[in-house]
Amino acid sequence: MLIDGKWTADWHPVQATDSRGGFVRQTSSFRHWVTPDGAPGITGNGGFVAEPDRYHLYVALICPWASRTLIARKLKGLEAVVSVSVVEPWLLNEGWHFGDYPGANRDTLNNAEWVHQLYTLADPHFTGRATVPVLWDKHTGTIVNNESADIVRMLNSGFGELARHDIDLYPLALREEIDRLNAEIYPQLNNGVYRAGFATTQESYQDAVSDVFSMLDRLEQSLATRSYLCGEALTEADIRLFVTLIRFDAAYHGLFKCNLRPLTAYHNIDRYVRDLLAVPGIRETVSLDHIKQGYYSIKALNPNGIVPAGPDLSRYGL
Repeated sequence: MLIDGKWTADWHPVQATDSRGGFVRQTSSFRHWVTPDGAPGITGNGGFVAEPDRYHLYVALICPWASRTLIARKLKGLEAVVSVSVVEPWLLNEGWHFGDYPGANRDTLNNAEWVHQLYTLADPHFTGRATVPVLWDKHTGTIVNNESADIVRMLNSGFGELARHDIDLYPLALREEIDRLNAEIYPQLNNGVYRAGFATTQESYQDAVSDVFSMLDRLEQSLATRSYLCGEALTEADIRLFVTLIRFDAAYHGLFKCNLRPLTAYHNIDRYVRDLLAVPGIRETVSLDHIKQGYYSIKALNPNGIVPAGPDLSRYGL
């Protein structure tokens, strides 16, 4: 991580642990908002007005949090408004790296070699982990926001007339249900797979894996009568769930020890994943190669770096 703007140690996935050895995720540090008129958002300072070619997303295709933002950008038709850089899939000793691996690119905007250099450009004395996604402001040369949940919502509503309006990922009538679903699914499943994979005690692992499969069981029942989580409307809750599900068999089932059942055991969830992949724009954000290369590069979990041949995800067209 960075301490007072200096890289201090090789990258390690376990950010912190609780009293039972459970994985604790770092809180995002930059929380400003892009708004149609530049007024302050829910958090942070104002001045970030929605304008064409002003903002840039830094993402990793391995990362579910970053992939949330890529999907929102696609669905809202903001590809020509918000530019993107993709890091290489491997988690190296200095974290995320820009380079020439297929599907990745170099940082031609700030000429950074590592993502952590973006953080020190924004704040020379930054202390914390250099995570993706990063929403960057080209005009002021700083990080607007590095919290994926915020970025999804500002892509949905913060760009005003620059974005498509036929898709609303956070409609007023469904906000209470979306917030409830997010609050339940995130700790048990989205972050639950990480709590299982990065647990440092048997007790914390058992708690996490129980949460993961309890939530999958609940979702299987719910999706028996619904096309999407909130009924017939695709919302941000579906995006947040999808990015975990599409990585489940490829990484979490094996490497993260979430192996009670594969996703194929869940008929309704499996159908749901295939339906989401058929939504124009979503499939383009998924790279099975980056996902496998990235997760299996985590030395703490896979010291020899061997990437498995499977699983066979041809049922998804991947």
